Amino acid sequence: MTKTIGTKKIGVMLCGHGSRDVDAVAEFGNLARHLKARLPQYEVESGFLEFATPIIKTGLDALKDKGVGHILAVPGMLFAAGHVKNDLPWEINSFAAENPQLAVDYGRELAIDTKLLQAAAERIAEAEAAGTAGVERQDILLLVVGRGTNDPDANSNIAKVARMLWEGMGFGWAEIGFSGVAAPLVDRALEHCVKLGYKRVIVFPYFLFTGILVKRIYDWTDAAAKAHPGVEFLKAPYLNDHPLVIDSFVERVEEILGGHARMNCQLCKYREQVVGYEASVGAVQAGHHHHVRGIGTDADHGHGHHDHDHDHHGHGHGHHHHHED
Repeated sequence: MTKTIGTKKIGVMLCGHGSRDVDAVAEFGNLARHLKARLPQYEVESGFLEFATPIIKTGLDALKDKGVGHILAVPGMLFAAGHVKNDLPWEINSFAAENPQLAVDYGRELAIDTKLLQAAAERIAEAEAAGTAGVERQDILLLVVGRGTNDPDANSNIAKVARMLWEGMGFGWAEIGFSGVAAPLVDRALEHCVKLGYKRVIVFPYFLFTGILVKRIYDWTDAAAKAHPGVEFLKAPYLNDHPLVIDSFVERVEEILGGHARMNCQLCKYREQVVGYEASVGAVQAGHHHHVRGIGTDADHGHGHHDHDHDHHGHGHGHHHHHED
């Protein structure tokens, strides 16, 4: 039975980033099915911000057509950078403005969470188990790789995740890298790791799903292994549909209903003067993905593309995020 608040039927909208990579789209769809199974009391739809279909508006319209009167929109993303602070709120707010009869609430990103850290530790341990026996953790360097954005707060979260995994799992050292936009990029980070002299390097993409960026990270790792045969490089799986990831999404839905969906505004470059991003304070919120919304995957076009791995919000041209008081 679908749950209601008062007389309003509740629906959940899972908002994905989108990719040209068909494997990434399939994995997001699998996660959406898991979430639907975990939330049988609600109508659940999903959609993408860019490239893949259905687009977010299609999912929102589907909930409306099912008689939903209260929509809970959840970002299917790890950290709050340009997509979570600008593009998704623009999509959600535009739909809400066109449908004033509906209640539409926007939740927060997954963020740094103990459940996700545990899931990450288990993914890293999977890779470690596949390595050569007898290597102590003190002789292992962990490289945690993030997507990379123009938002310093989101980028700094990768450093915190790496530090917590380093201390929690007892590795000898940890470094960070990014697949794009932010420094250091993975190839340079790997070269730096080699210079530190550890016997083994575990490369962990802190990503929800596969895609061209994750595949590129693994390619860079293979290249480093070939160039440095004296170091053992292991590729850890990304988070994907780990049960604790699903638990975290369920928790984000519950936060909206409980009125606890709070973003980190203290370090937001659109609300506070963060060093190097002073010009971003108070900029107008707007979406930037109209030109790639729903244009399809590589399979639709029959040729390869680079993934959409850059942040549209250039330095000094950011936009403030949607904030629920």
